[in-house]
Amino acid sequence: MIPRYSHETLVRLWSDAHRLRVWLDVEIAVTAAWEARGQVPGGTAARLSARARDIDTAALAARQTELEQTTQHDVIAFLQACEELLGDDARWLHFGMTSSDVVDTAFALLLREAGTEVLGALDRVPAALRERALEHKMTPCLGRTHGQAAEPTTFGLKLLSSWAELSRGRARLLAALEEVRTGKIAGAVGNYGNVPPDVEAAALSSLGLTVEPVATQVVPRDRHAVFFSTLAVIAGGLERLAVEVRHLQRTEVKEAFEPFGKGQRGSSAMPHKKNPILSENLTGLCRLLRGYAGAALEDIALWHERDISHSSVERVIAPDATTALHFALLRTEKLVRGLVVDPARMAHNLAAAGDIVGSGAVLLALVERGVPRQEAYGWVQRCALGGGDFKKQLAADAEVSTRLTAADVDRLLSVEHHLRHVDAMFARVLGS
Repeated sequence: MIPRYSHETLVRLWSDAHRLRVWLDVEIAVTAAWEARGQVPGGTAARLSARARDIDTAALAARQTELEQTTQHDVIAFLQACEELLGDDARWLHFGMTSSDVVDTAFALLLREAGTEVLGALDRVPAALRERALEHKMTPCLGRTHGQAAEPTTFGLKLLSSWAELSRGRARLLAALEEVRTGKIAGAVGNYGNVPPDVEAAALSSLGLTVEPVATQVVPRDRHAVFFSTLAVIAGGLERLAVEVRHLQRTEVKEAFEPFGKGQRGSSAMPHKKNPILSENLTGLCRLLRGYAGAALEDIALWHERDISHSSVERVIAPDATTALHFALLRTEKLVRGLVVDPARMAHNLAAAGDIVGSGAVLLALVERGVPRQEAYGWVQRCALGGGDFKKQLAADAEVSTRLTAADVDRLLSVEHHLRHVDAMFARVLGS
């Protein structure tokens, strides 16, 4: 991911130096498992660990890159570099393993690290949404469907909906992190030809991973597809909120605005502009995340026990997807906390829509008074679309007025009638 959309934590996590550190952790864990079995001389893993703690991982990465120019194989170059830097004990590294044993197991560890950072950023957004939703729990505004005036709602309910959506996203991310918490040390085709299952079990347990029950040369990529798809679904929730803000900031609506700081500029040509740049940026990042999910789904179908077509994809999408979503979440928190809400404009737009936004309540009241639904629909529709004041049209309609009194109509068209269950909805979602 380009620096513009990268937090330093994720940059460090996906650096070559950190990746090779994790590779080395995996290699030493397997060496320790062999040592416990008696295959490797006692003390080997401890000496390797001690030397690894002092190693300059940036130098290791640089040497690996240099050697790869000759080997054209990143893992072989890595092992050669380790032998140069760690001494004779490094000959026991990679014993019985294939390249994907170290790469896929390390990938699980890296995804767990990155996913945990994303989870931390994710937790910041619902906290902000909850605070602003409670602030505007009873701030009336116009609900819109198909971009048209619908029934009254509250701005707090809009934010509460996003809170609930991201809470579901959090649960999905936890499940997805569990899904990818799986490694394999099962050899070239996954059948333990040169390494026994107990070495795999011991090594992965020490790393906090579970064993892939039926591996090939790789961990099956359906696990990773679930992870990246989950990131995309979470991003979809952010985009839904961002699109709402973009619409509400339109000149014709003007109900809510992104924060606009001192010295900020909206347009190079038009000094009056305040553009919804945060929301538009979020929309763009979320498009990328959907693309990354699609690429992860393509990675599931590999040739036979493995080909390398997934490798180049994952080198791009793993750092980019986690970094982009992490950045988007932090940006969303900034957007929500700084959102400028205009209740007076919301009230103005609601009033400008007129009483017709209560047409559904009038329809149901007529049904309750014994009018067949389709007949009642026709009565209400002709009053709503006949021009003029809707309430006066209802009072003047010979058929409607025989069923509903003026007091009935006033109650049905009131904002309070439509918002009478808001407290219950908040209690249902947030608790008492």
